[in-house]
Amino acid sequence: MASQKQATRPHALCIPLPAQGHVNPMLKLAKLLHQRGFHISFVNNEFNHRRLLKARGPAALDGLPDFRYYAIPDGVPPTDPDATQHPALLFTYTPVHCLEPLEKLVSEFNDEASDVPPVTCIIADGLMSFVLKAAQHPEIPKVLFWTTSACGLLGYMQYGQLIERGYTPLKGKQIKFVEMVRSI
Repeated sequence: MASQKQATRPHALCIPLPAQGHVNPMLKLAKLLHQRGFHISFVNNEFNHRRLLKARGPAALDGLPDFRYYAIPDGVPPTDPDATQHPALLFTYTPVHCLEPLEKLVSEFNDEASDVPPVTCIIADGLMSFVLKAAQHPEIPKVLFWTTSACGLLGYMQYGQLIERGYTPLKGKQIKFVEMVRSI
């Protein structure tokens, strides 16, 4: 059971999009919050969790008792080692397979018998808004964390306009290489 001291500490549940350029910024934010006294639960998908352990060894995720790593099912086929690098597959697997295990994890953390403080905020990657459904309690603040540049955010926000005006998908002759760098 969580001690009274532990129960008064804020507990951030950090969930990055399992793709290149999203995990590290979320991890940096989690470390900053941890330095400010937060209990951190960093939730990765099983696929990236296994990759990290394989690359850095079995002790790679050994952390402090108040900074823990969790892996949830992701639906990524084990036969596809680059599935998280393919955006269409990533956005197909992730919302379908991650929400229920994430909801279960939040419930376990908020159970009185849990050895961690109850979740006091959920920080999800800006491209994973479906995660906000995991906190069924309206009193748990939810934040979408945008991990790319401000320029990237502006581009993302205008994407609908590009489609509506017919600028994308690009029409006309496709270029297969750049003349000046033909040897690449």
